[in-house]
Amino acid sequence: MTTHLTHVSAPEGLAQSPQYSHVVWGTGRFVAVSGQCAFDASGAVVGVGDPAAQAHQVFYNLRRCLASAGADFEDVVKLTYFVTDVAHLPAVRAARDAAFGAAPLPASSAVQVSALVRPELLIEIEAFALIPEDRI
Repeated sequence: MTTHLTHVSAPEGLAQSPQYSHVVWGTGRFVAVSGQCAFDASGAVVGVGDPAAQAHQVFYNLRRCLASAGADFEDVVKLTYFVTDVAHLPAVRAARDAAFGAAPLPASSAVQVSALVRPELLIEIEAFALIPEDRI
């Protein structure tokens, strides 16, 4: 199966990263997903104090948002992680790997922030995706 995305994990002169692609490009419809936090369908925070539980809920929410646009994780070109402590990144990566499965990893950035919109939130993730033209 061919894809509408090209992933470059090691551009000339850069070391390859097992955690992300340095560059991703493609064709299709652009989808921007606002930063998602660990809220359930009723608006309650899932996993207070538990970065792994919050990360899994965030990726669940991202999947739902992507699906509403006709996309999935295989269409994601960029993720931005906002964490209140970089020590949460292993939990984020584990949840990401579970969500993405065998799909190539997108470009990504991680930023430690002093706070998110509510004090019990530890992680927020936004996504950009490209849906292939044959699925538009």
